[in-house]
Parts: sequence; structure tokens; C-alpha cells
Amino acid sequence: MTIDWWTLAIQTVNVVILIWLLQRFFWRPVAAMIEQRRTTTQNTLAEAQAKRTEAATALADIERTRAGFASERDAILKAAQETAEQVQTSRLDEAKKAVASMEVAAKLAIATEYDVADKAWEARSGLLAMDIAKRLASRLDGPVVQAAFLDWLLREIRRLPDATRQAVAATGTPLEAISATPLEAPEQERYREKIGQAFGVPSQVSFKVDPALIAGIELHGGHLLVSNSWRADLAQIMADIAHADKD
Repeated sequence: MTIDWWTLAIQTVNVVILIWLLQRFFWRPVAAMIEQRRTTTQNTLAEAQAKRTEAATALADIERTRAGFASERDAILKAAQETAEQVQTSRLDEAKKAVASMEVAAKLAIATEYDVADKAWEARSGLLAMDIAKRLASRLDGPVVQAAFLDWLLREIRRLPDATRQAVAATGTPLEAISATPLEAPEQERYREKIGQAFGVPSQVSFKVDPALIAGIELHGGHLLVSNSWRADLAQIMADIAHADKD
């Protein structure tokens, strides 16, 4: 097999440009948004701490007032002390519950923001990758690209398990070759012959056009699927990126 180094180089540049664009125009704004939400949450926690301090100050005032009472008011002071302790306990419990609730809400909000940001990044990067791939594909030499993808398709067919290729050959399963651009009749006949040689027997191959593939040719038939297109490659790249981010 002959490797088209121009195509390989263009694909490499495509991935590098994609990663650079994502880092510059997407992740930084999203990170700033998450940082802003985090600051808001920290401010909320600070307000809760201030209320707790205010409650402690009020309790201290009660204690100072109690200390100034005369000895004959011991009974009243004792009752006031008990009341103050109950108020203190109640306020502290309420403050702890409020702080705990705010902490849970803050963590949930941050987790939600990260999840939303990840999904938005995946969606936008996928669309951007598709757009870049389409533009590059439209500027490449059609016959050269088709020849390269045909070679890759034949290689993938030969890599299929022997049992799979023998089953297709034995049953004469009708196959459907889907290409990103239309193929002329002579080209279809040549593709049909090459595919038959890869399976080891002449094959029934029909042809269909699907521009969504961007570039390449895929083979469908029964339970057989040989993915061989830029769309499939981009989908795999996006899946690898998403998996790497989760790790």
C-alpha cells in the first residue's frame, strides 16, 4: 500500500488547528464562567459566616448583661442564662444546617457547571471539527482522496476475520458501498472488482452517495459494517478526547 503523505500531513494539521482553536476560543471563556460561579458561591459562604459571627456577638452581649445583674437577681439570671444557651444552641444548629446546605448546593452547582461545560465543549468541538474537515475535503484532489480511501477500505476488508469474509462470500450477501461523492460507472465497476478480490469472490455491490461522510467510502451489508470515512474518524477522535477528559 502507498501512503499519501500529503493527505496524512493535511489531516495532522487539521487536528493541530482544531486543538489550538478549542483551547483559545472555547475553554478559556468556559473556565472564566466557572470561576465566576465559584466566586459567587464563596461570597454566599462568607455571608453565612458573617451571620454566624453576628449571632456569637449577640450571645456575648447577653453574657455581659447577665454579669452586671445583682446577686439577688440570681434566679432571673439563671433563667436568662438557660434561655440564652437554648438560643445559642438553636442558632448554632440553624447556622450549621444553613452552612452545610449551602456547601452541598455550591458543590452541586459547580459539578453541574462542569458537566454542562464538558457537554457544550464536546458539541461545539464536534461541529467545528466537522466544518474544518468539510472545508479541507473540498480543497483536496478528489481522485487522490478516493484512491487512498479505497486502499484503506480494501485493507480493512482483508483484516476481517476469515469466518466473516467466508460468510459473505458463501451467502453472496448484497453489499452497499456508500461514498461521500458520486462515482462514475467505470469507477463503480473498478470498485466492485477490487472489493470482490478482497473477499475472494465476485461480490454484488451497489453504490450510494452520502455527503455526510465528508470524504471516504464505507461498506454495508447484512451485519457487516466497514467504517472508512472522515466522519467515522472524527467521531472516534471526539470519543477519545471525551474519554481522556474523564480520565
